[in-house]
Amino acid sequence: MLGRRRRLRLDTERLVLRPPQHGDFNAWMSLRMESRAYLTPWEPSWAPDHLTRRAFTNRVYWANRSIAGGTAVPLFVFRRDDEQLLGAITLDNIRRGPAQSGVLGYWTGQPYARHGYMRETIAALVHHAFERLDLSRIEAACLPENVASRGLLESSGFKYEGVAQSYLQINGRWRTHVLYAALRMDRRGKTQVG
Repeated sequence: MLGRRRRLRLDTERLVLRPPQHGDFNAWMSLRMESRAYLTPWEPSWAPDHLTRRAFTNRVYWANRSIAGGTAVPLFVFRRDDEQLLGAITLDNIRRGPAQSGVLGYWTGQPYARHGYMRETIAALVHHAFERLDLSRIEAACLPENVASRGLLESSGFKYEGVAQSYLQINGRWRTHVLYAALRMDRRGKTQVG
């Protein structure tokens, strides 16, 4: 039908990536609650209403507006064989014009960490960003001591670019981050991205 936009969905060998929907609330809330101690050292402090249906509804509306406006691509990650929610990934702060870039952020629920799901997720979203969105650069940042996230970015083809002092408030404190980037036309050495 004319005027009907195809919904964004990325498929990989084991995963389905799609925007959050209202019906995902219980799975999201349960996974976030179950993984709270695992996630909070690496994330901004959760608002008091973080796990409420109202906050989740606002998240769904923001995701739809962001995708429609081309400013972000927020996706939930589901295992294909049982539709289990595993985590989420967002390509945010998409800048056009001479920048053609965006910033990557992600989280995985504790039970699903270290199974290669997020590496597969990053590969799919980076490919989408380079091939469909025509971006040239994807940036990512993590805490220096987050060895797992640094290893994930490096094994996903991101290259270390430096340090940003007091980059983000994480768990209630301004924290220094290490910066990584993946380039569509990477001349800095071999990369598997895209």
